[in-house]
Amino acid sequence: MARERIGVLMGGRSAEREVSLKTGAAVFAALHRLGEEAVAIDVDATVAERLIRDRIDLAFIALHGRYGEDGAMQGLLEVLGIPYTGSGILASALGMDKMVSRHLFQAEELPVPRYVRVTRDEPMGPLPFSYPVVVKPNSEGSSVGVSIVAQPQALSAALDLAWGFDRQVLIEGFIPGKEVQVGILRDRALGAIEIRSKTAFYDYTAKYTPGMSEHIFPAPLAPPVYARTMEVGLRAFRALGCAGYGRVDCLVDEGGTPYVLEVNTLPGMTETSLLPEIARGMGIGFDELIREIVAAAREGVR
Repeated sequence: MARERIGVLMGGRSAEREVSLKTGAAVFAALHRLGEEAVAIDVDATVAERLIRDRIDLAFIALHGRYGEDGAMQGLLEVLGIPYTGSGILASALGMDKMVSRHLFQAEELPVPRYVRVTRDEPMGPLPFSYPVVVKPNSEGSSVGVSIVAQPQALSAALDLAWGFDRQVLIEGFIPGKEVQVGILRDRALGAIEIRSKTAFYDYTAKYTPGMSEHIFPAPLAPPVYARTMEVGLRAFRALGCAGYGRVDCLVDEGGTPYVLEVNTLPGMTETSLLPEIARGMGIGFDELIREIVAAAREGVR
């Protein structure tokens, strides 16, 4: 009986292409160590043909950002009848849209930062909160296009940067506190890790440059705050209908309140990425983590 062929979808056309290639390479290597028959696919306009020609039975989506993390690839795979890892079409799209996901978090009474949406085409009134503020594209990941703005005169340049990635931009009130991320596997919170960045915040440089951030697991929070952060992370994951695995980014303020920033439905999966680091802290090695993610996809967990 022929073995199931797993296509590792990586690369793509988003601003996070290089990160995706690293995730894909790590996943591909792990699948081979696990004895799986894996095929590496650098995603381009011919991806549907590749999936059919290479007789892919299951897709491990190692894409990040647009056209991979936003429901687009999930929709293609549904049309082709190919099972895939991670969340479904709607949950993926919701996770990528910061504004819509925050509406859902608020409906579940989950704390989120105060924010406003702005576009180039609509006049912007006075902000309902004071500086500093955070400016971010509505639908990008890896902190692409994100700025912290300390004074009003710097806002215009930050908006222009963010509009270079998305026509919708969020301006949110800055919350001093700890950057804490919650890892999710098979609908349970694995653990929470604190990120201490050597840049102004956990930006693209801090995420992907060795030595530019410190990861502390478990996050050094008081036990009730740690438990609350885990609960908030899992509730945010469920609020969007996510499945399989993911990572929830939070800010824990000085009073111990965890605020949800976003849900990453396809988090980085190199051996030094945050979700694998959390899993390792809980005794789950990288290969075992990949095995669990694939098993959930085979079971049709959505």
